[in-house]
Amino acid sequence: MIPYKSHITHLTSVHPRFDTRIFHKMCSSLVEHGNIVNLIVADGKGDEVNNGIRITDVGAFKNRLTRINLAPKRIFDKAVTLNSDIYHLHDPELIPVGLKLKKLRKKVIFDSHEDIPQQIMSKSYMHPSVRWLTSKAFNFYQTWSCKQFDGVIAATPLIQNKFLAINSNTENINNFPLLDELRNNIEWERKQPFVSYIGSLTHYRGINEIVKAMELVQSPVRLNIAGKFVEKKLYEEVVKLPGWERTNNLGFIGRKKVHDLLMHSIAGLVTLHPVVNHVDALPVKLFEYMSSNIPVIASDFPLWRKIVTKNDCGILVDPLNPLQIAETIDYLVTHPKEAERMGNNGRRAVIEHYNWRNEEKKLLQFYKKIIH
Repeated sequence: MIPYKSHITHLTSVHPRFDTRIFHKMCSSLVEHGNIVNLIVADGKGDEVNNGIRITDVGAFKNRLTRINLAPKRIFDKAVTLNSDIYHLHDPELIPVGLKLKKLRKKVIFDSHEDIPQQIMSKSYMHPSVRWLTSKAFNFYQTWSCKQFDGVIAATPLIQNKFLAINSNTENINNFPLLDELRNNIEWERKQPFVSYIGSLTHYRGINEIVKAMELVQSPVRLNIAGKFVEKKLYEEVVKLPGWERTNNLGFIGRKKVHDLLMHSIAGLVTLHPVVNHVDALPVKLFEYMSSNIPVIASDFPLWRKIVTKNDCGILVDPLNPLQIAETIDYLVTHPKEAERMGNNGRRAVIEHYNWRNEEKKLLQFYKKIIH
């Protein structure tokens, strides 16, 4: 455990104040273990104290460019007044804030939620040469900066391996689910004829294919999607698909509604496209479905195959093949005993391995090492 009542400030200009990884997991765990925790955000919703976490708001911004230009200074000014033992950064655009805090001899952690250089390489709207140059430039800047920080937290083992070459004090803290948050004890016979997708709705996350699959299913099943369309153009494209008639568009929903939705679902979909940032990722929704006692329908990536096959907790598919997705949905709908067995296997794996309590121990030990 880290020293009693250490003062820790988490900073984000991008994520919502009640972000699951930042607020409900990291900050809440630190408070639970007796620490003073501040969270600086930029959403325009004002200051508050919630779950023992002191939230400070620097205000919302009209667009991304304005936020990038103005938020770091406002966040830095607030951070300095808090005089914390550790500052924990959650966004690449706050790296300059971390460097300024280091000049004041503060202890700073950078939390890499994603492999940003690889993410840049997947931006199809950018010219290939621009993508390459931008990715290389950011990678150089990130490497130079993170060598100066007191530690780096990575959200996946692959990201950890990359940062270990930059900063030897790098720890992998997986974004595994809270063990009891999505617990599901409903009898399988009370399930509704639903399959569900939770998360942002983008082309590369497979929304087109799963809606197309709903046109091809033979069983009386509907698709629930809970999330926001990132692009209006994509929404306009998807609603024209015949499978949209069998789709319930729920929009963004809170955690309690996520629990209720998954409780009544037959399976959870995580059929992301095989782009670099997905193939080596560990999407939290995969483990949340497992935590909810429902089988997963997941992209057949080598890393995911190890998890799904080893634990026998779902079925792997080609995410670009709507017919295969439809046939898998039909199989789980028409084989309830098999679906229930896979769902129970997934829950067991979460209890034994893929849960936040295990990651919390690593987080607390990591903080202890930095403070000392």
